Amino acid sequence: MSINYKKLGLVTTQEMFKKALKKNFAIPAYNFSNMEQLQAIIQGCIETNSPVILQVSSSAIKYINPILLRQMIFGAIKIIKKNKIKIPIALHLDHGNTFELCKSCIDNGFSSVMIDGSFLSYEKNIFLTKKVVKYAHSKNVVVEGELGALAGIENNINHTHFHNKLRDIPEKRKIKIEKNFYTQPEKVKNFISKTRVDSLAIAIGTSHGVYKFKTDKNTPSLRFDILQKIKKQLPNFPIVLHGASSIESKYVNIINQYGGDIKNSAGISENQLRKAIKNGICKINIDSDLRLTMTAIIRKTLTENPKEFDPRKYLGLCREELIKIIKYKNKKIFGSAGW
Repeated sequence: MSINYKKLGLVTTQEMFKKALKKNFAIPAYNFSNMEQLQAIIQGCIETNSPVILQVSSSAIKYINPILLRQMIFGAIKIIKKNKIKIPIALHLDHGNTFELCKSCIDNGFSSVMIDGSFLSYEKNIFLTKKVVKYAHSKNVVVEGELGALAGIENNINHTHFHNKLRDIPEKRKIKIEKNFYTQPEKVKNFISKTRVDSLAIAIGTSHGVYKFKTDKNTPSLRFDILQKIKKQLPNFPIVLHGASSIESKYVNIINQYGGDIKNSAGISENQLRKAIKNGICKINIDSDLRLTMTAIIRKTLTENPKEFDPRKYLGLCREELIKIIKYKNKKIFGSAGW
C-alpha cells in the first residue's frame, strides 16, 4: 500500500532550496544507514535549528528494511515536533539508478528522489530522467538529476576506473576525455528543459568514498570555473554537490592508530565547500564523514576497553561524536543553522 510523504510529516526540497538560494547557504543532506546516525542527524539539526535532507541509498534501504525505515522517519519527525522545533525535513533517495527503484520510493513516502542516469549516454539519461520526473510530479514529489560522472562507487554506479586512467595519459588527450566526466555547462539548460528535473547534481571534481584525492599530491581543487559557467546558464536553479565529505585526518588517524588501514585519503576542504556555496551550490551531500567517525570511535573504544560488549556503550559514543560534527557543519560550513 502506497503512502504519501505528507502523512509522515515530510516536505519536498522546493522551499528549502528557494530560501537557500536567496540567502546563499546550503541545505545539508546527510546519508544514514542505522538508528544512531539518524538520531545524531536529527539531534544535531534540532540543536542548530537547521533544515535537513535525510538521504538513503538503495543499499541502505535494503539494510534497514523499507517498513522499518518508514517508522524510523515517522519517529524522527515526532521527536522534532516534541522539541517544538519547526524545521523542514525531506526524505531523499540517493543515486537511484532505475525507474522501478524511484517509483517504489515515491510510493513508500519519499518526498524526493534522485535518478542518476550519468552512466548512460546523454540522450538515454534524458529519457530515463524524464520518465521518473513524469511519475514523481504526478505525486508532487521532486526529482534530482545528474550530469557528469563522479569518481567512486555508489550502488553499482562506478566511474573510478575511468578517472584513474586520466592520470597516465597525455595532457591534450586528457582534456578531451575529461569533458565526458565533468558536467558540460553548455548542456545543462537543455537537460533541465527536456527532463523538468527540480535540481541538478553536477561533477566538478568531487568523488564518493574516502579516497577523493591522494594526500601525497598537490592540494585538490574543485573546478569552480565549470560551476560558474553552470550558474550563468541556471542562475536561480538548485545545484547539488555530491561526494563532499571532508575526510578529516583526525578520524582517519584514529582508525589507522587502532588497527585500520586507510592511507593517503583526503576530502574536500571546508574552504572549498564554502566557496562552492558562495558560487551557488545549495545542497551538499555528506556520507563518508559520518561513516569514518563511527568507525574511528568504535575502533578506539573497543581497543581501549577489550572487555566491553554492550553496543550501547560504543554506539552511544558514536552518536555523540556525530552530533558534534553535524552541528559544526551546519553552523560553520553550510550556514543552514538558525532556519
